[in-house]
Amino acid sequence: MCGSFRRTSRALTQLYESALRPVGLRATQFTILQALSLAGEVTQTQLGEMLAMDSTTLTRTLQIMSREGWIAERRGEDRRERRLRLAKAGEKQFNRALPVWEKVQSRLRHQVGEQAWKNLLQLTHRVTNLITTQGDSL
Repeated sequence: MCGSFRRTSRALTQLYESALRPVGLRATQFTILQALSLAGEVTQTQLGEMLAMDSTTLTRTLQIMSREGWIAERRGEDRRERRLRLAKAGEKQFNRALPVWEKVQSRLRHQVGEQAWKNLLQLTHRVTNLITTQGDSL
């Protein structure tokens, strides 16, 4: 069982990376586009918390996405605060990638089985909440 969660995480990442590659996205980029599509405008800190993503990785990924024109950014009231939202090009890219992502999700749900899929999602949410709220005290 040693490393089984990491192994599963890597396998899922590879599955989504492979599926999204033809539309020119990485799995992390898709996740950010999806979060911004749902949340609207958020601060970079809020986005990092929503995605449980470390600041360095998020900053690096956002820089790439900004260069592509997928992310619109403006300064908040505090000059250090960055407020992010999807740009038109980001909406277009997200809409191109969404059917690909949905197809992978559907295929996984079918292969795992509906009840197991629901259980997996519940467990994933519980573990994520536990880690993000209790952090190092685990």
